[in-house]
Amino acid sequence: MRLPCPLCGDRDRREFYYQGHAVALDRPARDAGDGAWDDYLHNRDNIAGEVRDLWHHEAGCGAWIEVTRNTVTHVVSGARLVRGTAK
Repeated sequence: MRLPCPLCGDRDRREFYYQGHAVALDRPARDAGDGAWDDYLHNRDNIAGEVRDLWHHEAGCGAWIEVTRNTVTHVVSGARLVRGTAK
């Protein structure tokens, strides 16, 4: 898979570190039960279709990007810079 870095152009996925979904998760309250924390830490929706993920261009410019991709077709439809370079 190739990812479109807004600063470097299209690059191989192996240059990036996958961080996870770009959508914030609702963190349980400190005193929430074990079930709520287990669900928060271990269970994620397995979305069939368009998702937004955070990737770090670790072996490149060091930028954080939000990639929009389709989990069914594997088509990457875009990327935007989330934060400047880390270097």
